[in-house]
Amino acid sequence: MYPGPAHDVDPDCRFSKHLVDKHMPSIPPPASSPAEPPPVTAAMAHAHRLYWRTNLALISVLMLIGFVVSFGIPLMATRLAHVRFAGFPLPFYFGAQGAILVYVALIVVYIVLMQFADARLQRTLAVAKTEP
Repeated sequence: MYPGPAHDVDPDCRFSKHLVDKHMPSIPPPASSPAEPPPVTAAMAHAHRLYWRTNLALISVLMLIGFVVSFGIPLMATRLAHVRFAGFPLPFYFGAQGAILVYVALIVVYIVLMQFADARLQRTLAVAKTEP
């Protein structure tokens, strides 16, 4: 079918340089130097550290609550069987629907508290940018 010894090779492979040059746009040359990042003030760095510390503390507390709901209550089910919630034993309630409600509440709490943290960070960064 194809002349020559490379009859089992796709014909496009033999002309790959031509196809690349013909069908692909050329890569622009790299810029002489990358753009300089904006200067970071001490106030901005402190605000970011406080933001991430708040974020990590919040995630840790919410995950601990989720762990207790997921594993603590089922492990203590026999001890908590006499505690009633909405007419049902507490372990049954958490197994049936309470855990899901707690998880949804944890998500809502995280969203609301992180909105406050985001707003505080934005205010701090806006003040830091206006200061000389």
